[in-house]
Amino acid sequence: MVTDILRRTILFIVLCLVQCLVLNHVNLFGCATPLLYVYMAFTFPRGYPRWAALLWCFVLGVCADTFTNTPGVAAASMTLTGGVQPYVLEMFMQREDESDFKPTMHNMGFAKYVYYTLILIFVFCVAYYSLEMFTFFNWLKWCECVAGSMLITAVLVYAVEHVKR
Repeated sequence: MVTDILRRTILFIVLCLVQCLVLNHVNLFGCATPLLYVYMAFTFPRGYPRWAALLWCFVLGVCADTFTNTPGVAAASMTLTGGVQPYVLEMFMQREDESDFKPTMHNMGFAKYVYYTLILIFVFCVAYYSLEMFTFFNWLKWCECVAGSMLITAVLVYAVEHVKR
């Protein structure tokens, strides 16, 4: 339990620092921003308490909001993603898997992990840009931001997962 909290704290600090110091300054074509801190929501195992996952996601979202000057957008999006994560994980698991199953590319297989992360990244990006723009009058720009950020975030998540292995 203590090692899990220590690992999550280190992951939290690293993701927050990388996002705030490096990735927030990357904006490709005016619409694609890598949002790597959503990776934290992917790492919760099957039997992890939902209240703890929501708390971790909310606090990381608040930290990202603090450094990016987006009041509540990242916190709400991360909390939604943390709340949806157990249900999405259940879609790609077998019933007889152990209760502490960790969703990694190695454990799930490449195809299942790709679908798992793409669904969660899509949920996060739709919530994030819907709250950030708060309008659908410029829906083409909204679609570009969601698709571009989703693509670049997915590439970064797969790179981190491959390096972590």
